[in-house]
Amino acid sequence: METSDLCYTSADDAIAAFKAKKLSPVELMQAVITQAEKVQDNLKPFTYTYYDEAMDLAKAAEARYAKGAEIGPLDGLPIGIKDESYITGKQTSNGSLIMKDFVAETTSVNNQRILAAGGIVHARTATPEFSCAGVTWSRLWGVTRNPWNPEFTPGGSSGGSAASLAAGTSTICTGSDIGGSIRIPASTCGLVGYKPPYGRNTDDPPFNLDFYCHTGPLARTVKDAIRMQNVMCGPSPTDIASLRPKLVLPTEYASIKGWKIAYSPDLCAFEVDPEVRRNTEAALQVFRDLGATVHAVDLGWSPKILDAAMTYLNHLFGGYLSTLLAEHGDKMTTYCRHLCEEAMQSTAQDFVGSLEVAGEMYNTLGPILEDYNVLICPTTGLPAVPADFDQTTQKVMINGKEVNSALGWVMTTPFNTMSRCPVLTVPSGHAANGVPTGIQIVGRTYCDEDVFQAALAYETALGGWFGSTDKRPVI
Repeated sequence: METSDLCYTSADDAIAAFKAKKLSPVELMQAVITQAEKVQDNLKPFTYTYYDEAMDLAKAAEARYAKGAEIGPLDGLPIGIKDESYITGKQTSNGSLIMKDFVAETTSVNNQRILAAGGIVHARTATPEFSCAGVTWSRLWGVTRNPWNPEFTPGGSSGGSAASLAAGTSTICTGSDIGGSIRIPASTCGLVGYKPPYGRNTDDPPFNLDFYCHTGPLARTVKDAIRMQNVMCGPSPTDIASLRPKLVLPTEYASIKGWKIAYSPDLCAFEVDPEVRRNTEAALQVFRDLGATVHAVDLGWSPKILDAAMTYLNHLFGGYLSTLLAEHGDKMTTYCRHLCEEAMQSTAQDFVGSLEVAGEMYNTLGPILEDYNVLICPTTGLPAVPADFDQTTQKVMINGKEVNSALGWVMTTPFNTMSRCPVLTVPSGHAANGVPTGIQIVGRTYCDEDVFQAALAYETALGGWFGSTDKRPVI
């Protein structure tokens, strides 16, 4: 098999080939590392790399397969871990000059589970400083670029993970999502990204207690996302918010024929680029062809839903980071410093107001989801912004109208507000500039299986993504 094909091997196919002794974890790891060395200087998907250690671990996995030993669901796979969670003895920078010398003394629960499942962490994936932007660049690591068109961002904050997957330099990656940070990069890079409902996956304190915040997988296929989600999911004695019992997602689902799908083109709150709208309509036709009915619905929301989300994020997320401002403000990126400064102006009344808006939102979304299996909408209103975009100094225009420069070009924050709803992003097509677009499949609260059932049917109908050279970025 050509190196380029090996790089894009799905986790399911790789594990099957390992078991059949048609492929070695060593061969896969070497192909991925070779590809990473080819693209790193231009795309910068990675921060820290552990290639020698990864090759040793791949040899150990190869020996396990050769002996027919019991193996884990990720055994021998190159897994990119976002540079914000901890692995004992390894640096974690959070994309910040403030943390450039920090070495973790513990391993985050998600990473414990990935390592226990046999996953091999060959690299950490890039993130904007403290994951507080929808693009991925930092003063410490530079600009991470979109493999489909390097002039544009791979999204953020899990942009390094998305760029890595689209470029073939990891098999599966981790992400986190506090305002869209899994779904934005999944959309801009043509991937599958899952924001589980709050509490389904564990997180580190204090953000395990922030209901906007979720950890989850990014992958090139729906089944790979299921594989990773089943590893990450489950209660932890160190996370009081984690749900019991552990939910194990199936990998096979019934037809969606007869399903009722609700559709909102703009969530009654966002400007949507014509190319995004066109690709979304094409995706909806696939669901119709599968036997589902699709109805446009009026959520009754307004632009204040983004204002409320920004208020919430400023108050808690910005409030947490603002403790660093006095001592380390000179080391911060412009966008991180701006968030901290905004947080200093936030009040308890502002925060409670954002919760009141959340209640109003679910008063209309909840009843709609009682009548429909899922809701579908675009993931982003614009395919992407430039790779080096600075939300503190530059504007975003959609349909000739200026939108919020931080998160006004994406449509993800409402489902951080509606955090108990599972949301899966899948590709919907490409814009003229080559950048992919995506749709969000939104489920009823804690009905994870529904969004995967819809997504797997859709992916199967389309024949998948990245499976052949003509479906991959030219690198």
